[in-house]
Amino acid sequence: MSSRYSDDFLRRLRNEIPLPNVFRVLEWPHKKREGYFRFLCPFCQEFNTAVNPATNLGRCFRCERNFNPIDFLMHVRGYDFVAAVSYLSALLPPRPRSRTS
Repeated sequence: MSSRYSDDFLRRLRNEIPLPNVFRVLEWPHKKREGYFRFLCPFCQEFNTAVNPATNLGRCFRCERNFNPIDFLMHVRGYDFVAAVSYLSALLPPRPRSRTS
């Protein structure tokens, strides 16, 4: 049985859960240095990384890989896509309720 997620929901997971928060929840090695948020690359094990807060993407400059929260969780925890989405769903901030008259 396959699960389908709306594009909007997946976009929210990728963009509204700051990648640094994912590192904190996973207790993944990270630090803020030289004004950049750095993390240990799960592929090459280097700190030659940075997170772009405008795109919410992490980049390893040594092995040239990019990470969004879903990709990162899939690799670090070995989750499949559905399990990663399920895990991240709990971290998603609630949407503000719209006011109706």
